[in-house]
Amino acid sequence: MVNLMMRRYCFFLCVFLIACHQKPDNPVIEPIICTNVSVDGISNGLEYSYISLTPMVELTFNMPISQMSALTHIKMYDINDTTVPIQLNFVDDDCKILVLPAKLQGWQKYILNIPVSLTGRDNSTLHSSITVNLVTALDSIDKFPRISDDELLTLVQKQTFKYFWDFGHPVSGMARDRNTIVDFVTTGGTGFGVMAMIVAVERKFITRDAAVARIQTIVSFLKNSCTKYHGAFAHFLNGQTGVTQPFAPPKDNGADLVETSFLLQGLLSARQYFSEENPDETQLREDITALWEEVEWDWYRSDGKNTLYWNWSPEYAWEVNLPVTGWNECLITYVLAASSPTHSISKTVYDEGFALNGRTKNGASYYGISLPLGNPYGGPLFFSHYSFLGLNPQNLRDTYTDYWEQNVAHSLINMKYCIDNPLQYMGYSADCWGLTASDGNTAYNAHSPTNDKGVIAPTAALSSMPYTPEESMRALDFFYYKLGDKIWAEHGYGFVDAFNVTAGWYDDQFLAIDQGPIIVMIENYRTGLLWDIFMKIPEIQAGLSKLGFSY
Repeated sequence: MVNLMMRRYCFFLCVFLIACHQKPDNPVIEPIICTNVSVDGISNGLEYSYISLTPMVELTFNMPISQMSALTHIKMYDINDTTVPIQLNFVDDDCKILVLPAKLQGWQKYILNIPVSLTGRDNSTLHSSITVNLVTALDSIDKFPRISDDELLTLVQKQTFKYFWDFGHPVSGMARDRNTIVDFVTTGGTGFGVMAMIVAVERKFITRDAAVARIQTIVSFLKNSCTKYHGAFAHFLNGQTGVTQPFAPPKDNGADLVETSFLLQGLLSARQYFSEENPDETQLREDITALWEEVEWDWYRSDGKNTLYWNWSPEYAWEVNLPVTGWNECLITYVLAASSPTHSISKTVYDEGFALNGRTKNGASYYGISLPLGNPYGGPLFFSHYSFLGLNPQNLRDTYTDYWEQNVAHSLINMKYCIDNPLQYMGYSADCWGLTASDGNTAYNAHSPTNDKGVIAPTAALSSMPYTPEESMRALDFFYYKLGDKIWAEHGYGFVDAFNVTAGWYDDQFLAIDQGPIIVMIENYRTGLLWDIFMKIPEIQAGLSKLGFSY
């Protein structure tokens, strides 16, 4: 009996052991793993910069890949999510795939995507999706035939001018804020556009009579259709009706004193330039003078404080509470306020409000260049542009600085920062530089060395032409000949607003406040035209003297 029980025990034990050694009916399938990625023989993870325009991407896997699955699922896309044609070659028993794209564009971002739907020959699937980011090197071929520097400067001015002339608002004549809007016009950008029209007359892009008629349309619209707030205008207006368009609802829905000053910088230049004794030019001068003398600069001190305030609203009064103070783009605001024949401010308001009694001084050295005023590295480059479209910084001095020295230093520091490129953005170089307020791949921003997002704006280097002529001309040459297929609108309005090579982003928009300074500052570099005109205005001369400037 015992022996029988032992035999049964041994039988069941053998059956159990045999069962334990049998393979399962559904064995676990090992996942596909990408063990290496390389581009043109270099392995650098999933990020590749400055690659050739005909690269070979090599993908290595831990097992053979289904050719049909690879051909179906492996895709390459450009920044617009457009599929890029690729050829796949299979080697090492299908464990390695060579991806060969069609010729790519220079300085462009591409994405190679290998999804989890990729399968192996044994029906295994990819462990996790793979995204390979590729940015190509610059295509160094010239995009346009070479012309002389002088011809190129004229071409840029003429093409950019079309923004204000061809795209000017059909009712008001004012400058639209950007090319993607219909009825949003900008006060300050219109002032820049008026100055551009003066350049256009001198360069014979348009006739003198045509310019007078357009500027009269603008002035009549401002005079008769637009709400004025103690003489000042809003930042944005409806170009059809003149109704204020709030800049930052709800409280910033009234006057913008700084934008008004940019507008009047342009209109006073036009009043000085169009000096012929005929009915049209006489009427234009009289209407501009009326607008100029209506602005209550002294009232914009917010109950008598010794500083000017940027905004005022009928509903919210001074609640935006933004004093115009410290070194920035607003020197022209204080010069005009001191120059007003009807509502002038005192030197004390300038000293205490804008100059902060000298606390705007910097004096530090950046890249071996001493910066007289402002924040570290000087801030965005438009600080050296907007006020100086008319104000001539050559020999312009006051208690606080020499403004030519300030603007040259600011421009050179900005350029040298881009060459240094501490954040290692793609594209920055002595050929490609310039950080200022502009569009960006994420949002509009005041780009500068202390707020660097990888965004280059052509207006930054080009509008610095008077301060850094060789360096700016080098940038212009590069922007036009090497990047012209990406950032120059041959049948549009000149250079797009900005680009970010690292992000593979190239803007498709144009902004009035960035296009205008390009035209005007190039002309100031070439002939000093707007500087000569503006500095001859009697009220401006009196205002500068009042504030203690020599010029």
